[in-house]
Amino acid sequence: MSRFAYVNGRYVEHREASVHIEDRGYQLADGVYEVVGIRDGKLIDEDLHLDRLGRSLKELRIEWPVARGTLSFIIRELMRRNRLRDGLVYMQVTRGVARRDHAFPTRPVKPALVLTTKYMKRTDIDPGAGVGVKSQPDIRWGRCDIKTVGLLPNVLAKQAARESGAYEAWLVDGEGNVTEGASTNAWIVTADGELVTRKTDNHILAGITRHTLKSLADKLQLKLVERPFSLAEAKKAKEAFITSATSFVTPVVRIDGEAVADGKVGPTAKRLREEYIRFAEAGEPVT
Repeated sequence: MSRFAYVNGRYVEHREASVHIEDRGYQLADGVYEVVGIRDGKLIDEDLHLDRLGRSLKELRIEWPVARGTLSFIIRELMRRNRLRDGLVYMQVTRGVARRDHAFPTRPVKPALVLTTKYMKRTDIDPGAGVGVKSQPDIRWGRCDIKTVGLLPNVLAKQAARESGAYEAWLVDGEGNVTEGASTNAWIVTADGELVTRKTDNHILAGITRHTLKSLADKLQLKLVERPFSLAEAKKAKEAFITSATSFVTPVVRIDGEAVADGKVGPTAKRLREEYIRFAEAGEPVT
């Protein structure tokens, strides 16, 4: 079966998909992206992801490449062509093709739009044994709230984590506080049972899974506190976990090789994972 991508108005075979060498996304990381999860053929939080895409575009003063409704249609058509039931849809919008210059093009250019899909094994409701994270200094720029394609610091942090045997990197600021993961949001559960995650500001991405999980936590009557937490506090926490469109809710049982509590998956993370997967399965099916 051929795998298809969408590139600037055309559905093309993935192996033949290409963009211009002077696309500003390739030259200058002048672009943004979004990733939407798919469960049982259903898009997870599509509207919230498109809202965030619109915000990122506005912050970089890039126009929508197509109307929002058209983009929703393209997503569904690409899923249909690729027969995708479980996985991800990746969307990238750049300022477009123009002669290389750091400043915006002086003449109007059409934003470039690329979509691809990725099959992923169906996420199991059982979290397994949990994962480890490795702390890394947060060396990113000051607008991490914009979901840009400029991800080199995240790449380096993730690679360092993987080379240490960990699944994810937790980024730590100059004050010793955990900002977020290289590609996830970070959470802990305190000894008093408080669910803690950093508030959204310019230093972290406002995760869509994070947003949904806040609502689920409220329904479960869990006490949620949005505040900074240090790496030292995280290592003494009762539980820890990460969230993202790809990780869903994944328990963290080791930080820098040290066990979190007894080193086993805790009940809060396990319950939240179960509730989130139930939420994902109740999403809107793609026809």
